[in-house]
Amino acid sequence: MDRNLAINLVRVTEAAALGCAKYMGRGDKNLADQGAVDSMRKMFDTMDIDGIVVIGEGELDEAPMLYIGERIGMCQNDSLKVDIAVDPLDGTNSVAKGLANAISVIAMAPRGCLLKAPDTYMYKLAVGPKAKGVIDLNASVKENMFNIAKALDKDITELTVTMLDRDRHNDIIKECRELGCRIQLFRDGDVAAAIATCFEHTGVDVLIGKGGAPEGVIAAAALKCLGGEMQGKLSPMSDEEIERCKKMGVQTDKVFLLDDLVKGDEVYFAATGVSDGDLLKGVKYLSHNKCLTHSVVMRSETGTIRFIEAIHNMEKKPKYAK
Repeated sequence: MDRNLAINLVRVTEAAALGCAKYMGRGDKNLADQGAVDSMRKMFDTMDIDGIVVIGEGELDEAPMLYIGERIGMCQNDSLKVDIAVDPLDGTNSVAKGLANAISVIAMAPRGCLLKAPDTYMYKLAVGPKAKGVIDLNASVKENMFNIAKALDKDITELTVTMLDRDRHNDIIKECRELGCRIQLFRDGDVAAAIATCFEHTGVDVLIGKGGAPEGVIAAAALKCLGGEMQGKLSPMSDEEIERCKKMGVQTDKVFLLDDLVKGDEVYFAATGVSDGDLLKGVKYLSHNKCLTHSVVMRSETGTIRFIEAIHNMEKKPKYAK
């Protein structure tokens, strides 16, 4: 695929971040999410791709834009055919409450290469490149933590484990505490947390626990670009969700490896910070109607990772970014 697509993807996540950052701390997560969706969709219209949304804001009757199955891009006869996974605002509650780690994210791969994950929970285990090859979702928490610590040349008491701050993780938290691991909880947005395992400056060594399955696929795309590893297993919480998995032809008893979640080596990932986090800084409003954004873009084929700071003159931006 064209390497220039990476920069174009950043423009899309920048637009989404700029479209929702103004709602920071205003207590309305739906308004923030809609701002991100509207801006992202308008920017997609400028890209010469024939994209199918395989992970988006929901079904057609739930989401007016960026719904699963929607075609996006210019969609010309010679346009590149791709799968698109989007989360215009990963961390809607974080933005509404003025909390950290909200980002706008996109993953893109050739048609048929991204798992069409149902909207249910996924039990996830993610690590960076140094611990690649030592994790096993079928093994115990204890065995995984000791194997990861060994691979990282750390004592188990130096291992930092991150997970969503939810009651469903109480047993995992208890096990990690008994092992002596350091625990870092977060309220929302596990895509950024999974990516953080691949950057030493974040201090995060492993992500574990149940989060959204669609977000799992998006995170897997980033980890493939970064050389990390992720495994996931669907965890439907109701008969309706089980039936949805069957309808989509996705097994609930299978451990999905990284190559199951994201196939091939032509994967792109882009993210822009909305609020400050471990990986990316949030949108900053400067004087004279200018904004500062901080983004990351990755390409698995080359292994290139770019961090981009951009200053946007909002008076010269088209309507999607106002």
